[in-house]
Order: sequence, then C-alpha cells, then structure tokens
Amino acid sequence: MLTIGAHLSCAKGFFAMGQEMLAMNADTSQFFTRNPRGGQAKEIDLNDISAFLNLMKKNNIQKVSAHASYTINPCSDKEETRIFAFETMADDLTRLTALNGQYYNFHPGCHVGQGTEIGIAQIVFLLNRLLNMPTNTTVLLETMSGKGSEIGSTFEEIAKIINQCNYAEKLGVCMDTCHIYSAGYDIVHHLDDVLEEFDQKIGLKRLKMIHLNDSLTPFNSHKDRHAKIGAGSIGTEAIIRLINHPLLKELPFILETPNEFEGYKAEIAFLRANYG
Repeated sequence: MLTIGAHLSCAKGFFAMGQEMLAMNADTSQFFTRNPRGGQAKEIDLNDISAFLNLMKKNNIQKVSAHASYTINPCSDKEETRIFAFETMADDLTRLTALNGQYYNFHPGCHVGQGTEIGIAQIVFLLNRLLNMPTNTTVLLETMSGKGSEIGSTFEEIAKIINQCNYAEKLGVCMDTCHIYSAGYDIVHHLDDVLEEFDQKIGLKRLKMIHLNDSLTPFNSHKDRHAKIGAGSIGTEAIIRLINHPLLKELPFILETPNEFEGYKAEIAFLRANYG
C-alpha cells in the first residue's frame, strides 16, 4: 500500500493534524517544529500527543516527520548562527522524544563561501554534539538542489557527512525529487542509474523518506522551486514510475507541492489510483 501524505500544520495541535491527515486519505505527514522562519516552539501538550499517538495506532500510521526551521544553518560562517542551529535542533529533538521514534528532517546548510569541506566539517561537528544526546528520533539529511553555496546537492557530500559522523546509526536521508532533479540527477530518464549511484555512495538502507515534488525549473537548474504533480519538468509519468519503483515503493512519500487541503487530497487520490 502506498504510504503518502503532505506537509501540514500542527499549529492547532497534533491530534487536529492527524484528523486532517485522515480527511485527505493520508497515512503519513510532515510538520514544522516551529515557525519555519524562526521563533519559539509551542509548549508541548502531552495529552494532545497521546491522542495523536492513539490515532496513529488505530489507523496504522507508522511514521510522521518533523521538519527543522529554514532559519538554521549548521555550517554558517558566523559562530552565533551555528550555535543557534545547535540549540534549536537540540530543543526540537528533546520535544520530539514524546512522539516515540519519528523522523526529523533538516537542510544541511550553506557554507557561505568557506568551502564545501569546511562546511561539511561544521555539520559533522554539530551532529556529533546533537546525536550524543539521548534521542529516539532518526535525523534525516535532505538532498538539496545546489543553489548558492548549499551543501548536500551531491550524494558524495551527503555520504561524507554520514561517514564522518560518530553516530551514523542515528542518521538517514530524505530524497527530495525536485531538489535532486534540479541538482542534476536525471530521475526522469535514468531513475535506475540514479538509485544505483545513491546505493553505491550512500546506501539505500539510509533512504528513509521521499519528498515528492515536481520541479518548476528545468533539469540541472540548481533551483528550489516546487511544482504540483504534473505541472513541472519532472512530469506525471516519471512521478508514477518513481512511486512504483521496487526500491522506493515501500517508503513514506511526503508532498510539499504548492497546495492547500483540497489540492493535496486530489494529488493523494491520483497517486493512490496509479500505484501498484
């Protein structure tokens, strides 16, 4: 069965988010831990979380994912920005403990002219501190499009971060279809080759989740512009092949397309109808 959902808001509580998931026939979801542009996180309501976990169990929902704020940059050239990234992520992981073993996805960051190797070293330094904490959450590095000085647009860069981390067993990867297509991985015409390269350089066992997005910009454009399914340069046929690929079809898929409730509901219905 296709495991698919969308990026939703938990501003009204996790149980309310869970009800919205069920209303759009989703069996997974993603949410921001706090305002995506920064700010304080809401206080944890353990009764709300308990109700959400019961809803997950009752409806056989296996995994949901938190997404870190866009404002964090673990490899900034400014020490105070790196400290902010660590403190924010540490607080997020502490809060996520109550959700009992879900995912936490983050963008590796931008080296801002320091160079890729220095940037990777700073990300590894943060992860070694972060994952030394007790946590039941798997931290996912997201593949990026390669705009500006972004780190994580190549499988080699993701692999270097994981391989240099002392707590690699606590790490996984989230593959964003828009990002990797924009980064120069041709999932439209050469999906098998891309997955083989991923397996050789990172290992498919690390792949835990897919962000399922079309791309508003062309192949290898190094832009991060998500499009609705079938409304971009990846296209419907390639998306359908991807969700049905034997190496991917059991993973959770998260839509981050530019949609509201009805749009997500329609995309989920379409993809379910074309699965299997």
